[in-house]
Amino acid sequence: MPEFQNTAGLQTLIIVAVIALLIPGAAEKFLRRVEQALSRFAERKRFALVVLFLSVILIRLVVLPLLPVPVPGIHDEFSYLLMADTFAHGRLANLPHPMWVSFETFHVNWLPRYASIYPPAQGAALAIGQLLGHPWIGVLLSEAGMCAAILWMLQGWMPARWAFLGAVLAALKLGVASYWINSYWGGACAAVGGALVLGAVPRIAKHAKIRDTILLGFGIAILANSRPYEGVLLCAPVAVWLVLWLAGKTKSAKPLHVRLGRVLLPLAVTLLLTAVFMGYYNWRLTGDPLLLPHVLNTRTYHTTGLFLWDHKKPEIHYRNRPFEVFYNMLERNSYDNTWPDVARVSEEKLVRYSLNYFWIGLLLAVPALPFLFRDRKIRLLLIIFLLVSVGVFCVVWCNAHYAAPLTCIVFALAVQGIRYLRTMQIGRRPVGIALSRAIVFLLLLDTSVNTARGNCDPLQWQCLGNPNRAAITERLQHTPGKHLIMVRYEKHNHNIHEEWVHNGAEIDNAKVVWARELDPQQNEKLLAYFKDRNIWLLTPDAPTFDLVPYTSPDGALSPNK
Repeated sequence: MPEFQNTAGLQTLIIVAVIALLIPGAAEKFLRRVEQALSRFAERKRFALVVLFLSVILIRLVVLPLLPVPVPGIHDEFSYLLMADTFAHGRLANLPHPMWVSFETFHVNWLPRYASIYPPAQGAALAIGQLLGHPWIGVLLSEAGMCAAILWMLQGWMPARWAFLGAVLAALKLGVASYWINSYWGGACAAVGGALVLGAVPRIAKHAKIRDTILLGFGIAILANSRPYEGVLLCAPVAVWLVLWLAGKTKSAKPLHVRLGRVLLPLAVTLLLTAVFMGYYNWRLTGDPLLLPHVLNTRTYHTTGLFLWDHKKPEIHYRNRPFEVFYNMLERNSYDNTWPDVARVSEEKLVRYSLNYFWIGLLLAVPALPFLFRDRKIRLLLIIFLLVSVGVFCVVWCNAHYAAPLTCIVFALAVQGIRYLRTMQIGRRPVGIALSRAIVFLLLLDTSVNTARGNCDPLQWQCLGNPNRAAITERLQHTPGKHLIMVRYEKHNHNIHEEWVHNGAEIDNAKVVWARELDPQQNEKLLAYFKDRNIWLLTPDAPTFDLVPYTSPDGALSPNK
């Protein structure tokens, strides 16, 4: 059940808040010693970065018995895993398979190249993991890198101890019981990009070092290759600030030639290299340097718009029924350009984003909100937060990682709110300090309870995976010969979100190949192409997931090898 609708969570909040208000000095000496020790540790900034990075990995590995290595199940996850497999084989894309019609699946382009439709950053992280033994290793490393990048960003905006607190909060919220680390389609890469961009800004303003400029450019490159739309919205205010800074309109101790030589020139070179890479990547996947793979897929399959004001296009006829249901029914019925629809999808965004980035304890920081909006030091962060939030809410579809570039800002604002909260008193009672500690305690409690229960995410559907498909694949991996599985869905009893037909980069060399059962002519071509394989029939919508020798709908038995 979502956290904000969980009665037990609200009851816990009330109890903890009452204790904090009535006994604000409870365990004061012990808690103060802990805070002082952590503050001293946080002052060793580089060491804190390393320790946090390793701690995220270690803690997640320790809880593997409760939260095992995730099994993919969402359409997007398989698309990212295809990208990772492609990169791990040393290619950006694959040649289309002669029988590609039988392998057609969601979020994958087949012409002019067989490849994922998504930007390459997440796939690159998964490919590193695959080369190290398993794609999830890439998820683990990127999550740890995200927390370290958030710490580095916060160190540029606030004192070290508060920066460390913000990074720890991010690790607790997103590094254990979140689909970001318990699936293959989270937002860690985009969050790293946002943190590098925003962490470089105060350092460039103060020191104007080439290193920080390169990190700024690298962050922009990551955003462009992970969440390009949200990345543009985040970088626009930064670009305005940078122009004003270069023009001397903001305070800077560096002369113009230093600003140009150490900032403008390295940044221009970094962005030029990024543009060249993206153009080459697009050309390899779509044949056009300016055509993104995602845009190509939208033109090929989608008839609905991306933004709230877009209108539907005429229906497209697809080669298989799951596509007909998904694109002509589910997508087209999900949004209809009415104000009630706008309200409904906006509410859905609020729920998903709140559950991903916030926890119920942050309600205790509400009294600090007026101070946040009057804080000149974080005005740029507030502007970026509001701009990207508006942009995200203009899009019809939503998942929490769409706003991933904002992650570092979310925790910067949370920590800044806690800082203001700690100054509040009722009479001489330091209730603000007690409430600030309660906020951290409630997040720690929430993460611990979810981990103990094996809850991979507040919205569990995002990371439950398809264990039956994984089990069948694993079993056939240890069965002699190569195998082709023909998937036959029931016409009116199939859950469109449970897609079984996904393959890797090298279909012909794969031990197990998954294919759709289509019309007799296409099926005959497919079986002839794979005549040397064991051919099985799977009906996922049946009560059991048994593999049987393939029999065509007319009753003809296909001989196995």
